[in-house]
Amino acid sequence: MSIITFSVSKHSNLLRLLTYNTFLRRLSTEPLPPPPESQPPQQQQTEQKTCNYGSIITEVLQLLQTPENEWNTTQLNQLLFPDYPPSSSPRLFYQITRCLSSSSQALEFLNYLLSNSPSSPDTQSLLSYTFQAIFELAAREPDSNVNLSQLYKTSKKLDIPLTVNAASFLLRAFGRSESMEESLNFFNELEPAIKNTHIHNVWLSVLLRCGRVEDALKMLDEMFESNEESNCHPNNATGDILFSFLLKRERNGGFLSEEEIANLALKFGEHGVLISSFWMSQLITRLCRNRKTNRAWDLFTELIKLGLVLESATCNSLLTGLAREGNFNRMNELMAKMMEMDIQPSVVTFGILINHMCKFRRVDDALEVLEKMSEGKERGGISVSVEPDVVIYNTLIDGLCKVGRQEEGLRLMERMRSQKGCAPDTITYNCLIDGFCRAGEIEKGKELFGEMNKEGVSPNVVTVNTLVGGMCRTGRVSGAVEFFVEAQRRGLKGDVVTYTALINAFCNVNNLEKAMELFNEMLKRGCPPDAIVYYTLISGFSQAGRMDDASFLLSKLKEAGFLPDTVCYNVLIGGFCRTKKFHRVFEMIKEMEEAGLRPDTITYNTLIAHVSKTGHLKFAHRLMKKMIKDGVVPTVATYGALINAFCLNRNVNEAMDIFKDMKAASKVPPNTVIYNILIDSLCKNNKVKSAVSLMEDMKIRRVKPNTTTYNAIFKGLREEKDLEKAFEFMNSMIEHACNPDYITMEILTEWLSAVGEIERLKKFVAGFEVSGSTAQNASVRT
Repeated sequence: MSIITFSVSKHSNLLRLLTYNTFLRRLSTEPLPPPPESQPPQQQQTEQKTCNYGSIITEVLQLLQTPENEWNTTQLNQLLFPDYPPSSSPRLFYQITRCLSSSSQALEFLNYLLSNSPSSPDTQSLLSYTFQAIFELAAREPDSNVNLSQLYKTSKKLDIPLTVNAASFLLRAFGRSESMEESLNFFNELEPAIKNTHIHNVWLSVLLRCGRVEDALKMLDEMFESNEESNCHPNNATGDILFSFLLKRERNGGFLSEEEIANLALKFGEHGVLISSFWMSQLITRLCRNRKTNRAWDLFTELIKLGLVLESATCNSLLTGLAREGNFNRMNELMAKMMEMDIQPSVVTFGILINHMCKFRRVDDALEVLEKMSEGKERGGISVSVEPDVVIYNTLIDGLCKVGRQEEGLRLMERMRSQKGCAPDTITYNCLIDGFCRAGEIEKGKELFGEMNKEGVSPNVVTVNTLVGGMCRTGRVSGAVEFFVEAQRRGLKGDVVTYTALINAFCNVNNLEKAMELFNEMLKRGCPPDAIVYYTLISGFSQAGRMDDASFLLSKLKEAGFLPDTVCYNVLIGGFCRTKKFHRVFEMIKEMEEAGLRPDTITYNTLIAHVSKTGHLKFAHRLMKKMIKDGVVPTVATYGALINAFCLNRNVNEAMDIFKDMKAASKVPPNTVIYNILIDSLCKNNKVKSAVSLMEDMKIRRVKPNTTTYNAIFKGLREEKDLEKAFEFMNSMIEHACNPDYITMEILTEWLSAVGEIERLKKFVAGFEVSGSTAQNASVRT
């Protein structure tokens, strides 16, 4: 019987060989039949021989070092087949073959076995294991794919059945060669008896790795539909292979949605295969991340019904999703389910609860969770408790400080100190310092800064920024600079946040020279300014009307690689409008549009307000129409600027037309300021009845008049000498609890004194109605 041999190099790359040997060891997992518990004498002798396999392998390999035609077959037979029927294990032949130098030599050894092995029921198994080792040897050699394909054909020609491990090995090898046609043919040719769950799992892995997801799912359906006798029902390894591909690697190219993956997990459970808690955590996390928390919750409850043994990690994933949405009812329900299923909440579990409770300003609930952590609930006779760690304490202290309860935060820090191994750290102090600084208690913040130095807790740049920012917000800019200088002397460096806070503070007090001094210091200290620093300085110089300096900083911003945004351009446009440099205004708008930025509401409002003040009313009106055409919605400030401009130019009719357009076409309702502008202008133009009508319109639209509104109408009514109407509005002013100011009293005192109505004025001042029935007059308005 002829044997196919191969000419291969005996010099393989050592690194590749070592790597591949590791891979082969992982693959060679097919167990051999264990010896029975009770052993007859003959089997005891066989076991004793097995103990000598090491020496047999050594002797056989020495004999095989000579050319094949010089092998001492007598000695080989005595070593390999010492008795009849042969009692040598197939593993012996597998190990001998694997130790040979090449697949060619291994085939020579196989040829010897075919010619010399005694006929027995175990002969086929012996040859199968030998061929498995030949496949492994060939895989290490050049042109391994071709060699393996030829060897497979040889095994078929010799009618040597494949072991499960050999079939698995070839499936993986053909799959790596990306010859799917060859892989598919090989899988289909395998004997039904060998196509067990393990083989199907290997083929599933190959299909997924090659991106054949649809084929993989089709085969998976066939596995689900198979009966138990077929020995190819899905198992835990099947689930690991599939969900590793779909979840961990995230490389299914969107072939399956989260909903479809969840349904697959349930299908496994329905067939008695429970997916590992790790993959379920991954799936639930993904569902929650994609805002499908309800589906994650349903999946979780369905898996519990199917009997999946869950771990705290899975519960933590769902808890995080529920917490992100603020669904505290289900969070409590989940914690109750964990207790029912005897799942011990970890410190991470409590950390998730406390963190999100603090984020939603439910600090008292978070403190209650802290107390429950250390209570020590009885569970199966065992007292269980979880000690809070530094992270949980810091989260709570930060939560307390954010709601203005800094003193409670201090007391919690003292509790930290009393717990072993839970000393306050830099973050603890930073949270407290930030809380006190936000409350304006800068001295307490500085006191804590000194305390942390005494305690050996190192402050960092966040500590410095918190104190510098707090001082700047409370107007203590000089103190902030002194503190920063002292911090630098101690080796604490500032960053861009530190300098931004200081520069902004000096810009706000118009000390632009000091702001620029700090900007230059940044550059010298190797702290590159970000876009916000440039924007802050540009805004400061624009507000001060120093537009040449603002333009210079704009050029520096561009040189630094930043692009001005719409806000930056709006600041510059406003500055150029105030300094009446109109040509620069249009340059900015042009530059803005060339940069792909569209003028927004603030841009248009700035332009309309400026153009209106200069008396170019028609141009201002056209600007608003262009604004609407460009899809920018006018605000109340837009209409207010235009209406005010027409009123100042005594063009109240045009102002009223704009007002009517605003009510009819705009979604922006007029406010008190706009009504006041129009009422005042109408009264000044002797259109008091129209002004009174507008007051009625305010009532209908539920726009509350203020003192300025009443003062304007009182002036108009005085000119019209309409005393009764004035009394009505005096009563209305009391009804709306709108307190008169000195202008109101000046108008009414002069008018009512002249007409002898001092008593009514006294009632008005006292808060009584000045007209109407006796009962009404007797009522006090508060």
